[in-house]
Amino acid sequence: MAVTPQTQFEVVQLSGGTNGRNIKVAATSGTGTTIHTATSTSGELERITLYAVNSDSADRKLTIKLGGTTDPDDFVEVTISTEAGFTKVLENVVLNGGVVVSAICASANVVMINGHVVRMKA
Repeated sequence: MAVTPQTQFEVVQLSGGTNGRNIKVAATSGTGTTIHTATSTSGELERITLYAVNSDSADRKLTIKLGGTTDPDDFVEVTISTEAGFTKVLENVVLNGGVVVSAICASANVVMINGHVVRMKA
């Protein structure tokens, strides 16, 4: 999709959260905790940016899954430092087609994710 003067941009919250609040990563394996489901509307694309924060007393490995479970094709892996505030883990990744973005962490319920999506409509 080419960006033209007629392209509309809309900032939306992550669909896996509630009212823009942090999404706690509960999953340690499998398909993961759902963070966002990309648009499946024809003519729309989404740019997703994610941040993670670690409330634990040890650094934790976070794996973001972009629509699949194939390592390394669908994975983005980041170590989130302990109590260091928000760390950017994904920036302006373009998605569509109903791709499900999910996350797993080495330890359950200690890493939270927040972020935003910019939806582009032709």
